[in-house]
Amino acid sequence: MKLQAGPLEATFAPEAGMICHSLRHDGEELLGQRDGLEAYARTGKTMGIPLLHPWANRIGAWSYRALGVEVDLEGTPVRADSGTGLPMHGTLPRPWRVLAPGVAELDGASTAFPFPHTVRLEATLEPTALRVTTTIEAHDGPVPVAFGFHPFFALPGVPRAQWHVELPVGRRLRLTDQQVPSGETEDVEPYAGPLGDRAYDDGYDRLTGAPFVLEGGGRRITVAFEAGFPVAQVFAPPTADLVSFEPMTAPADALRTGTFALAEPGRPYTATFSVAVQRADEPVSP
Repeated sequence: MKLQAGPLEATFAPEAGMICHSLRHDGEELLGQRDGLEAYARTGKTMGIPLLHPWANRIGAWSYRALGVEVDLEGTPVRADSGTGLPMHGTLPRPWRVLAPGVAELDGASTAFPFPHTVRLEATLEPTALRVTTTIEAHDGPVPVAFGFHPFFALPGVPRAQWHVELPVGRRLRLTDQQVPSGETEDVEPYAGPLGDRAYDDGYDRLTGAPFVLEGGGRRITVAFEAGFPVAQVFAPPTADLVSFEPMTAPADALRTGTFALAEPGRPYTATFSVAVQRADEPVSP
């Protein structure tokens, strides 16, 4: 499924979880491809801009209890984190039903998440921005909302040492040795400066409302959490020229800690983020 508007072109794969696996600006790829779409479809190894559903990042054990329901994740279609061995990034990709260009839906319940609901994703493309809206519609009872997205960005032809980033964050979630939130937090200052040799795998739950920014080589990428995403994860591995500003509806491990939002029958949960791309000498879009 390809969308095009002016210099921007976005391609989604509804057969592989409705992932946005390509975002091109003036013909140049801005998304990290890692091992590619086939590996993502087969194993869930992230690339591009995948939807992490029904939870984002790690869960602290192979079982959880949410809304009075006990769920055992052993034997379910869930990927394990290679570092901690914990369940990671929700269930493996499944085919979505395409309703219209940029619009698709999925029956979201599974053995790993037995809460009947529909997930609807609507993507729109403008000459300077991709906007993605996700809606969770509950069927016959409340549904925990803990999904997120994991956009991998790269600046073609620009060394990581020359990347400028802006992180509009005010509070970091401290993590346990297993890389899940400990329940403790620490205040931090927003950062604007070179990415350099900095490495991140950090969650934040107090955002300033300004966009996240990646800039370099005369191009500026901004990621705005427009609605429904109160938490962010910033991921920048030291061994790869990638950075990810992850919109999240809840902190990692929310299904175990109860720190999730709810969708209820007649009261869907909707969240929107956008990715704007411009040349650095162009006016910045509002």
